[in-house]
Amino acid sequence: MNDKVESQYKATLNLPDTEFPMRGNLAQREPEMLARWEAMGLYHKIRQARAGRDQFILHDGPPYANGNIHIGHAVNKILKDIIVKSQTLSGKDAPYVPGWDCHGLPIELKVEEKVGKVGVNVTASEFRKHCREYAAEQVDGQRRDFKRLMVLGDWENPYLTMNFNFEADIIRTLGKIINNGHLHKGFKPVNWCSDCGSALAEAEVEYQDKKSIAIDVKFAFKDTAALVAAFGADAAVAEKTISIVIWTTTPWTLPANEAVSVHPNLEYSLVLLKEADEVLLLATDLVDDAVQRYGLSVDGIEVLATARGAAFGQLPEQASAPFVVKHPFMSNAEGSDKFVPVITGEHVTADSGTGAVHTAPMHGVDDYVVSAVYGVKSDEMLVDGSGHFIANAALEALELTGLSTADKGNFRVLGLLAERGALVKKANITHSYPHCWRHKTPIIFRATPQWFVSMNQAGLLDQAMNEVENTVEWRPSWGKARIEGMMKDRPDWCISRQRTWGVPIALFVHKDTSELHPRTPELIELVANKVEQAGIEAWFELEASELLGDEAADYVKVVDTLDVWFDSGVTHTAVLMQRAELQMPADLYLEGSDQHRGWFQSSLLTSVAAYGKAPYKTALTHGFTVDGDGKKMSKSIGNTVDPQTVMNKLGGDILRWWVADTDYSGEMSVSDVILNRNADAYRRVRNTCRFLLANINGFNPATDMVSGEDLLPLDAWMVDYTQRLQDKIVALYQRYDLKTLTKTLMNFCVTELGGFYLDVIKDRQYTCKSDGIARRSAQTALYHVVEAMARWIAPILSFTAEEIWQVLPGEREESAQLAEWYTGFPTIAANEFNDAYWRNLMDVKDAVNGVLEKARTEKVIGASLGAEVTLFANDQQTTALNKLGNELRFVLLTSKVTLAPLAAEGGEKTELDGIRVGVLASADEKCERCWHHSADVGANTQHPSLCGRCIENVEGDGEIRHFA
Repeated sequence: MNDKVESQYKATLNLPDTEFPMRGNLAQREPEMLARWEAMGLYHKIRQARAGRDQFILHDGPPYANGNIHIGHAVNKILKDIIVKSQTLSGKDAPYVPGWDCHGLPIELKVEEKVGKVGVNVTASEFRKHCREYAAEQVDGQRRDFKRLMVLGDWENPYLTMNFNFEADIIRTLGKIINNGHLHKGFKPVNWCSDCGSALAEAEVEYQDKKSIAIDVKFAFKDTAALVAAFGADAAVAEKTISIVIWTTTPWTLPANEAVSVHPNLEYSLVLLKEADEVLLLATDLVDDAVQRYGLSVDGIEVLATARGAAFGQLPEQASAPFVVKHPFMSNAEGSDKFVPVITGEHVTADSGTGAVHTAPMHGVDDYVVSAVYGVKSDEMLVDGSGHFIANAALEALELTGLSTADKGNFRVLGLLAERGALVKKANITHSYPHCWRHKTPIIFRATPQWFVSMNQAGLLDQAMNEVENTVEWRPSWGKARIEGMMKDRPDWCISRQRTWGVPIALFVHKDTSELHPRTPELIELVANKVEQAGIEAWFELEASELLGDEAADYVKVVDTLDVWFDSGVTHTAVLMQRAELQMPADLYLEGSDQHRGWFQSSLLTSVAAYGKAPYKTALTHGFTVDGDGKKMSKSIGNTVDPQTVMNKLGGDILRWWVADTDYSGEMSVSDVILNRNADAYRRVRNTCRFLLANINGFNPATDMVSGEDLLPLDAWMVDYTQRLQDKIVALYQRYDLKTLTKTLMNFCVTELGGFYLDVIKDRQYTCKSDGIARRSAQTALYHVVEAMARWIAPILSFTAEEIWQVLPGEREESAQLAEWYTGFPTIAANEFNDAYWRNLMDVKDAVNGVLEKARTEKVIGASLGAEVTLFANDQQTTALNKLGNELRFVLLTSKVTLAPLAAEGGEKTELDGIRVGVLASADEKCERCWHHSADVGANTQHPSLCGRCIENVEGDGEIRHFA
């Protein structure tokens, strides 16, 4: 209703008014609210208010303390905050302790840029000091941005993996894992980054396409006569050169070759190359592919005989290999030809290549495992930590020493193969290959002495898989299959790193036997106590004699540092079990879907290894952010969205609404266009709340509240529906189904409120007696709705909810974040004006609006209040509509409504069965105050421009009865 009426009647209207502004100006005003929260100590007041209540613990996975937060950080922290705040509204004690991961290579690299390399420009001790200072600076910067996102938490007392007590608890947890029999030292191939100069955990490896040189290489058999006999071929074949062919994409590993592996049950063929007059041994299923790859014709070959791999490959029960082959270019220690055995292994397949696998136990896990079965060992590692061939006599003779495996070393091997006539074929291919997640460079597999958490020696993997299967709830449900797939048959976890900035593997090992000191549990606790007082520097400065006395001469300190995934993985010990307000296991771990191979897994393994149980009851994952076209975000192509820019332009509440309104179980699209669309949705919610607040102007809930039994039927329905809707919204929060929740909220604003209820009550709100039952009933309903809505949106639109909270009438908590779900709804008795009844009225109103809009377009009417409507209705609709009598016109926003039988002539067909609608322009005068057209306008000489209803509301002692 327009408030532009003559001044003499304007004062008689109950016009809306509120201090809640139409425009949020979020970017400017949110920081003011944050300052208020901080000044009042809101987080700690929440803790006090919920003290002693049932707990809900969402444990924060620590972001890495390096660089500004990005949109993925914002998604993660906002989701956590929404869930924690909703649990608080449910009356739970839901503390949120944020944390940061502070050790590791990325920080080392940044510090190196500033102060130089360890041992060259600075000492190790000085370097660690600079790392600690740099990490603290990064924590401060990220903390400011997280707080700006309106995330509530114990920001002044977070956990940091570099805190002395945390570092001590990392060492203590390692001790528990050792005590439970899960640690061992091994010399086996690990993921190795030549740029890092260190081993990598599985979680630090990502797969990308790589261009490689694929080669087929011949290994000639020494005893051709016995081989021909094993195949049952003509003895004359033994006069020819017979070679088994391997296929590999890592030529640089050939100097380390110690065997050739075949599958015992695969069939292999002796293939004669007629023109070359030599024989190649290939897997039968791959002969055609290989011949085509070599550029040979079918007529140019002949399959002489076939046999299973077990006929010529060594079996596990055999003491020695029946056949050996000559290495293409390597010599033995005496300088003569080097021969390697042909062995069998289940890892060999006929999917591609030749069916024979070049086996270098120093450079491949499968190679290492199968070689161990047959006692095949390498004498030494031929590649150093930077990925270059070492200096030894054999390599120097071949001119390989000092060459990089990434380029020159690879090409030199190719040259050697060509020189010796062993190179059958080479080709460039593109294939998926493991890369270092930091440097984005291809890794190598390199055997080094490392410390491992064993998956099998004390049954750790089986225990962990049992927790995955039977204890933890995975959301979405596919998370369970994802982590099972990543953990199944996973190798031992290499936890040692050769870095400077990290928690030490604080062990003493015997210098001759490499055995742990027999008093290791006691020593670990002594070291942890020292670290608790002085940090990790206490270990690096420690003299062995301080703890070992006379035994110090027989033992050495381990100087390796722990994998940072171990650091963050043991937060169950260092945080959940150490902070009085927390508990272990946590109710929820919530991280990105990549953490199935990262933090979810490292936390699970360390917890099961130390305590025999998972550290979380539920693991919830969210997807990655992509741009509006679904493309991966990249600074190089300029499609990233900076959360700081969004907050400074649109405000944090818009970003929070976008997070909640997006299906976070998959990829989350974000762009300026998408965010502006979310800003429009936000304004709809905001303006709905503003209308509610503006129309309870002057309402005192202590004195003006209408009881449930006295509410007008339409208002009673709205109160009852709001209460039922709250039950649904609370359940959606409990299920973390935020996308459905925002859709439900928006539908309520658009459909039940904006599209129906608020439209219908405007006339009653504005024109009825200010303190009469008609207006007070509507205000009561509006009050209940906005009280509930302020709480519903508080976890998501935290700033907006707080704005509403400050202007709501009545006594209340100091902040919306201190409140609980609304419980002030009155009891609404069941009656004929139930939800189905009003839903039907909404459908009728939509049908009438369609015909009114057509009449307006055709200039039959102007505003809808200038229309008189005839409803041609069936008996069922007539019965329902008659219940409102003359009040039906207020529902349909017309000046007059007449009911007629459906069988009568007239009206236009609508999409609603049982209803036709006829529209005429009213011939009656328009009331200046309410704008309804009525026959009694002008009947009163004192108020010639008013209708009788308005005169009664302005001057009368009574009040007109209302249903709607």
